[in-house]
This record gives sequence, C-alpha cells and structure tokens, in this order.
Amino acid sequence: MSVAAKPAAGAGPVLEVRGLIIELPKGSDRKLAVDNASFSVGRGEIVCLVGESGSGKSVIAQSVMGLLPKQLPVAGGSILLEGEDITHAPLSRLRQLRATRMSMVFQEPMTALNPVMSCGEQVDEVLEEHTTLSPAERRAKILETIREVRLPEPERIYASYPHQLSGGQRQRIVIAMALILDPALIIADEPTTALDVTTQAQILQLIRDLQARHGTGVLFITHDFGVVAEIAQRVAVLRLGNLVEFGARDEVLKRPSHDYTKMLIRAVPTLAPVGRAADPGAPVVLQIRNLSKTYIDRGWLTKRREVHAATAVNLEVRRGQTLGIVGESGSGKSTVARCVVRLIDPTSGEVLLGGQDIATLSASKLRPLRRRVQIVFQDPYRSLNPRRRVGEAIIEGPLNYGLSRSEAIVRARKLMELVRMDPASLERYPHQFSGGQRQRICIARALAMEPELLIADEAVSALDVSVQAQVLGLLEEIRGRLNLAMLFITHDLRVAAQICDHVAVMSQGHVVEYGPASEVFLRPQHEYTRALFAAAPGRDFAFSTDPR
Repeated sequence: MSVAAKPAAGAGPVLEVRGLIIELPKGSDRKLAVDNASFSVGRGEIVCLVGESGSGKSVIAQSVMGLLPKQLPVAGGSILLEGEDITHAPLSRLRQLRATRMSMVFQEPMTALNPVMSCGEQVDEVLEEHTTLSPAERRAKILETIREVRLPEPERIYASYPHQLSGGQRQRIVIAMALILDPALIIADEPTTALDVTTQAQILQLIRDLQARHGTGVLFITHDFGVVAEIAQRVAVLRLGNLVEFGARDEVLKRPSHDYTKMLIRAVPTLAPVGRAADPGAPVVLQIRNLSKTYIDRGWLTKRREVHAATAVNLEVRRGQTLGIVGESGSGKSTVARCVVRLIDPTSGEVLLGGQDIATLSASKLRPLRRRVQIVFQDPYRSLNPRRRVGEAIIEGPLNYGLSRSEAIVRARKLMELVRMDPASLERYPHQFSGGQRQRICIARALAMEPELLIADEAVSALDVSVQAQVLGLLEEIRGRLNLAMLFITHDLRVAAQICDHVAVMSQGHVVEYGPASEVFLRPQHEYTRALFAAAPGRDFAFSTDPR
C-alpha cells in the first residue's frame, strides 16, 4: 500500500539519536543548537524531551523529520529510524518516510491545518500521496480514524473547516493525520500547551491509548512537568543543547541528579494554595456588579445569534489583594478583564473603580481614569512595538499624562530595577530580549502609570516553568511593595494557587464558585471546579523535594 516499505517489527528502538550536533548561525548566543545529544525511543514507549525555550527540543524534532532550515546544518552524529540512517537522507526519501514511518503533531493546530480545505480533504492528501486506495476506500479509512481519535459525528467533522472546530477538535484532526498510516514514530511537539486543562487531559489520554493500541514510539516534547509526570516512561532533559539527564520517569523526577533538572522541578508550581490572609478592612479598589456581556452575530447567511460571554458577574478586589479568575477557554474570564479595563463595553452591569462606575463612561470621560487600571497581556512578543526601544514604550504612558520626559526616564529606570533588569537595557529593542525579559518589561510599562489595579491576563502561560516562577515571584513582590490590587486571569490552577488570595471559577460566562483560595482549592464545592482539579496533569505525582 505504501511507497515506503516498513521493516518487520523487532526489538530494536524506533528512533536512535547518536551524538547529534547541530550548528547555529554565526552571531548567535552560542555555537551549537544541539551538542552531542544521544537518546532512543523504543517501540510502544513514550519519551519526553523537556527543557526551557532555546534548549534545542524542537530543533531535534525538526532534524528527525528533515525539516531543519539550511541555517541549522547537522554537523555531526546520526539519526536512525528503525535502523535506517536518515541524517542526510535526500528529500525524496524523507517524503516517503513522512506519514508512513514517522509523523509529527505540532503545537498549534490552527497553523498546522490549511484554513481553506476541509479537514477530511487534508487527511485525504496523506492517503492519496502514499497509498493506492480508491477514493471510497480512502474516505472510509478517514472516517474510521476520525472515530478512533474520538471525534463526534465523523461525517460532519470530515466536511468541516478548521475554523469550525474547537482547539481540542483541531488537535485531534492533526493526530488523525499523523496516525492514518500507522507510523512507527510520532513526534508530538508541545501538542497540549495551548489547550485547556480538561481538553489537555483528554488529548494526553488519547495519545496514551493510541500509542498502546498501535505500539507506536512517541517522542513527546514539552516544558510542562505535570504532563511529563502524567505520560512519560523515560525523560530526557536538555539545557542549551546539552542532554544533561536521561532516564526512567520516576528516577529523573523523584531523584534528579543534575542541578538543572533539580532547578526545573523546584520551579514546578503545586496545587497547594499560598494561604495568605487578606485584610478584610482594606479599601475596595474594584467592584463588579451584575456585569454581563453579550455578543450579537448578524451573519449574512445565518440567523441572528446571541453569545452570552459573561452573565451577572459579581466580584470585588481590595487593595493589596490578588483575585484570580480561572476557567477554560470561552468561560468568560478574559471578557470580564477587558470589560474592567474598558477595551470592550459591557452590555449591562456596573464596574466600580474606587466607587465610581466606569462601565458606561464615554471615551473622553474615561481617559483620565485609564491610568488607574493597567493590563499585562499573555504574549509579550506582540505587546511591544518591535520598532521602538523598550525605554520609549515604558515612558509613553506617563508622557501622555503630563509627566516630563526627564521624570519619566527616571521612573523607567527605577521600574527596570524593580523588575530586576538593567536600566541600561532601556536603549535596546524588544527582539534583543528573551520572552521572560519582555514580560518583565511589559510589567514595568504597566507600573509606570502607577495604577491602583493591575490586571494580568494569562501573563505567564507562555513562559517556561523556571521563568514563570520568577515572574510570579516578581508579581507577588510588587503587589506587596506597592500595595496593589491585582486581577489575575489564568486557566492554570497551579499558577492560581501560587499567587491568589481569592479565586473565582468561571464556566460558560457564569461564576460558579467564588471564595478564599484555601477554601476553593482544598474544598471545592461545584462539580465543574472539581472536574478542573481532577484534570490537572500530574496532580498526584510526588516530585523531588530536594532543596539542593
């Protein structure tokens, strides 16, 4: 059936990486992207490749698939797929091997899929290229695979376009494409990072089940140690291109030998709430009363449709307190945040800032109040203008509100010290910083307005575990030093546990549970809250507690 004949199953590993060396372009921060890395993936085994951004995880994955750009040449070592050396295989051979003997599941399914082709057509491309099946036989096989990845209504899914499916459904389609020809190796590159905790749990269980059923070897790339604890059989730890530790899951996670692995594990947040007692007498900075937001879809070919993004939300945040809003995508948490900062207008209800209702204020009356509420967004890469020095980004707000340039620069330098960065770097551009450094700059920019309320909308979800821990610690320190009120939006329960005094759990636009973090985390009352906790990956795993 396939152009690429598969060897008979044997005891040997599906993938062997031996002494792999991959060079970086001249002028990079180091010479090698991957430095003498060696590991293997057995049949029916899941090996997790972990490390921070820039460690070389995705570079290794792309080298196996033959997707490396010319700027990243393989300078040494070898890659063996079922015993065949494919390190420098010609493109024609790699095309034969892709999908038939090795497949890849990418992190963001929306960019991995063609938006102008139906999902069925995209899977059919694989079969048309690599098999001699008739159109009817191909369709039957696709529908069978769609059922296998547990998607509802296979005929509808086959005919749907990517934008008509949820993120979890799109990722299942990508998995179906990877599995359709029963390859010996699947590389999953951060396939659950962008998904909600319950959808993530479903995808992880699906990968486990399919891997066990097909006997496929899986190289699973992630920076989430909860996922590693949940799914891995062996773990390889990368640091700046060097493989510093490789062994059985329990050995690496419970008894790590390398200092870098120990540091990563120490940075993993737990589900245990911080338990800080809030001052009940502190003044209320923000009060939300019966806030609702309804979107109206008036499509040409569809009936008028109302989407209730937030319904009758009641919350309050006091000075020096952090309120977390948690929930899955579409729960309404970011809608509430954007209504508070008036990036969108509420449909009804009140948003009281220091006792003043700002929900219905016109733009001219709202402008003097905007400095009192500042927001830090999820993606620091898109939050800063790439053509402006970061110093200019920080002082822009104060300048617009009447502060002199000299005073604004002095304030910016102090804020850079507050977020633990060198004030001299104010003259640099955003691309000259790491993701964690960019997020620190965004925090400094928000604080430059000396706000009463700071909103963090998924501000650490795109960061590595160690950088995430640093930014969370920084936010907590700033809250304490400046006595700020904070509204912290997240879908990560572990993150919420580390920073929030009170927690509101949202589902389908409603607040289903609200109270002190210690109560919500230790004694959840609503079934949706309990489902979120049950779905948290690695929730019961005992990580190493070695403080050294």
